[in-house]
Amino acid sequence: MAPVTRKVLFREGQIVRHVRYGYRGVVVGCDRTCQADDTWYDFQVQGKDYRPTKDQPWYHVLVDESVRQTYVAQQNLEAGDSTRPIHHPLIHHYFNAFQGGSYHRPSWN
Repeated sequence: MAPVTRKVLFREGQIVRHVRYGYRGVVVGCDRTCQADDTWYDFQVQGKDYRPTKDQPWYHVLVDESVRQTYVAQQNLEAGDSTRPIHHPLIHHYFNAFQGGSYHRPSWN
């Protein structure tokens, strides 16, 4: 696994893949560090053989072919297959177009 970095590697609209669980998704938001409280974090990592650090970017991701939205540490993501769009019921709440392998927000200029 790649070393943990605080530099944001993924942008909103980018398709990503979870390296442990294999699901695809699209980034809809990012926090520079984990903003979840300790109770949520402890529940998420209980029984797992890894504990992603809270001191790295964490992403809000709409999961493809699901109604789920996840909150994922950067160390658990990689660039995903961007040739296919994401199917999620909230996709149009965040974006209005899929072009060039990523999603785009409306331009209100």
